[in-house]
Amino acid sequence: KASTQANHSQPLRLLGSVNMPKVSRHRNYGSTSAAPRRAFEKERLDQELKLCGEYGLRCKREIWRVQLALAKLRKAARTLLTLDEKDPKRVFEGEALLRRMLRYKLLPEDEKRLDFVLQLTTQKLLERRLQTLVFRSGMAKSIHHARTLIRQRHVRVGQQLVNVPSFLVRTDSEAHIDFSENSPYGGGRPGRVARKRGPAPAADADDE
Repeated sequence: KASTQANHSQPLRLLGSVNMPKVSRHRNYGSTSAAPRRAFEKERLDQELKLCGEYGLRCKREIWRVQLALAKLRKAARTLLTLDEKDPKRVFEGEALLRRMLRYKLLPEDEKRLDFVLQLTTQKLLERRLQTLVFRSGMAKSIHHARTLIRQRHVRVGQQLVNVPSFLVRTDSEAHIDFSENSPYGGGRPGRVARKRGPAPAADADDE
């Protein structure tokens, strides 16, 4: 009986001695997008397809991600509007929210009120994407070409190389969108195809 009890308790001891992996940092697993409740709604499907083509989006999840961010902004503004105008929370958080709207050029100076945050649209946020601004500035031939340039690390914002098309550009950084210094478009080394099609080296010309 003693040997039987020892055999039964052995797996428990083994389980207790297993070292669980330690997570070095806490990760945020929160969802960044929310799928629509009604999957097949003709008007919404047509509108999403139009936005995908107009702004060169990869999939509809990019629209849903923007809509979720917009819903969070509206919820914050709606909660603050329920408070009294002199409430410390509304004064502090309201000013911070409006400064953020001005920083990303989502609201003009004359509409610096919480009421106008509720009127923001998906197109407003999509217009502030780096991909859209690269195309609007004339650096790319099309909206899809702009996405390719960004993904292939040809574009920088100030001194920061950005390869994320959905990067939201601040108002003060909009004038500093340019080609990367290492990019062939920015005076860097020519690309593989350009080097292949370029003139032959001088040594080859002397041999002939």
